[in-house]
Amino acid sequence: MPIKVQSDLPAKGILENENIFVMDEYRATHQNIRPLQICILNLMPIKQDTELQLLRALSNTPLQIDVSFMKMNSHVSLNTPIHHLNKFYNTFDELKEKRYDGLIITGAPVEQIPFEEVDYWPELCEIMDWTKSHVTSTFHICWGAQAGLFYHFGLEKVLLPKKLFGVFRHKVMNRKIPLVRGFDDYFMIPHSRHTAVRAEDIYNCKELTVLAESEEAGVLLCMTEGGKQIFVMGHPEYDRYTLHNEYQRDKGKGLSIDLPKNYYPDDDDTKKPALQWRSHSNNLYSNWLNYYVYQVTPYDLDEISPAAWI
Repeated sequence: MPIKVQSDLPAKGILENENIFVMDEYRATHQNIRPLQICILNLMPIKQDTELQLLRALSNTPLQIDVSFMKMNSHVSLNTPIHHLNKFYNTFDELKEKRYDGLIITGAPVEQIPFEEVDYWPELCEIMDWTKSHVTSTFHICWGAQAGLFYHFGLEKVLLPKKLFGVFRHKVMNRKIPLVRGFDDYFMIPHSRHTAVRAEDIYNCKELTVLAESEEAGVLLCMTEGGKQIFVMGHPEYDRYTLHNEYQRDKGKGLSIDLPKNYYPDDDDTKKPALQWRSHSNNLYSNWLNYYVYQVTPYDLDEISPAAWI
């Protein structure tokens, strides 16, 4: 089934060329089905890349999804053309009266800065508070997950000795929970970050359940009861070449950067990276949309209740 986006969003043509069903606004309005309302708070600098990755991940579901994009009022993006932002994005002020079935909060390249020193931190706190009453389930990614764990539960991030960079093996810890339904016992997911939330802090937080963990990369996946808040420390949405592009970018800047682990065949960066995580990424997003959004969201979005957070 399709995802629904604006007819002229640049990612639409790329997805259609990949044989992914993307529905435009006209066709969607002529179907007697209420699509899921999903908003993406895109904090990444090159927003088009993240749009494409997340739309691809959201497309593998039998549900019709109406996708909106949110940008911050309090931050000016310098790496995405202003006409793209003005055409396809709305600010929180413009969207805060609406209610959504699901919200995705992306990562951001600010992880080495204390949360309170990030220029848009007060606004992000307002958004995360707003999700309690206006969103059925919120899906936090990488820095967005660290920010959510700090805001909601006071869990601090710590600086790693060196960048966690590569594709790492994770173990499913609690397969009775639907978010990891259909997962293998072990699976691979990319990471690219300088900071982490300690596993012991997450395990000691009574509101959180750990669903997947890595010996090298730590906790990957945890959630609150009922999936109101879901936290993913890695980047299951990454494309085959995302880590490669990051590696080449940093190497070109003369930065000290190790080869991404478990990524290039024979650790040879001239060889095509192996795509080892796509099926589990698709499964994760499909499970989120089905079990924690579609199955629990009210038909009338005005009925979304913050009761679980009171």
